[in-house]
Amino acid sequence: MPEGHSVHRLARQFQDVFGGQPLDVSSPQGRFASGAELLTGHTMVEATAHGKQFFLRFDHGLYLHVHLGLYGAWSFGGDSSFTGASSIGAPRRIGERERGSAGEDGEYAGPPAPVGAVRVRLVSRHGWADLRGATTCAAITAAEAQTVLDRVGPDPLHNRAGDRDEFIRRLRRRKTAVALLMMDQSVLAGVGNIYRAEVLFRQAVDPWTPGSSIDHETAGRLWDDTVNTMSDGVRDGRIVTTPAALWTSGSATAPDVDAHFVYKRNGLPCRACGTLVGVTEIGARKLYWCPGCQV
Repeated sequence: MPEGHSVHRLARQFQDVFGGQPLDVSSPQGRFASGAELLTGHTMVEATAHGKQFFLRFDHGLYLHVHLGLYGAWSFGGDSSFTGASSIGAPRRIGERERGSAGEDGEYAGPPAPVGAVRVRLVSRHGWADLRGATTCAAITAAEAQTVLDRVGPDPLHNRAGDRDEFIRRLRRRKTAVALLMMDQSVLAGVGNIYRAEVLFRQAVDPWTPGSSIDHETAGRLWDDTVNTMSDGVRDGRIVTTPAALWTSGSATAPDVDAHFVYKRNGLPCRACGTLVGVTEIGARKLYWCPGCQV
């Protein structure tokens, strides 16, 4: 499932290529036909993200609400002015690196015939975007959009006044293991398996510590580090949590094998203490951690 930095990049992308333009909205697959009828012909005013929730607001007050889930992905194409990434969402490489760019294959001749189960297609004068496989794809009102937002916790990529304190409050009121709380979207919006593992390691927090046993200072450090690492992800288009001093290639960017401290490094020596990185399951997801550093 794409983590929050990808969804925020997606919102910026949509704002850049579709903002202020009337869109033709269709559902080649047919499952979103009634929703497409409500949106087609209207101008997309604003694209926003909160955690893993994605919204397109149209000029008549309705929203397109999308949650990509495990298998959702957007594909883009268009002319030279349409700078959409070719794919944001599943499938992804290690670190959720985005792939390619649009507008580089020659003259634009309009959107191609839909391929596969395209839930919704958006078309402007300069390009198109296709959505496949999303968990949620719905045309909703402003009130319904607010109801969605009311269910989720603060988003580190917004980092608004009061968000840090609200995260600390939500984390410390629960007796659940902090590894589960870091991925609980009602506690912290946008964090997935990679950021969860990496931030807990970077802050040397035992993943099984109950949230109620995390002191205020440590909870604040978890928030601050999540803000910093996810902001880097928005900037770079991939998740890199290690400093350049640990990269083995000598290049200006981290190769996938060097991008993380513990994520998918089970059985390898910890980069800090040499203990073998462990992996276990918690909440039906794999948790990567260092038994030496995180005690």
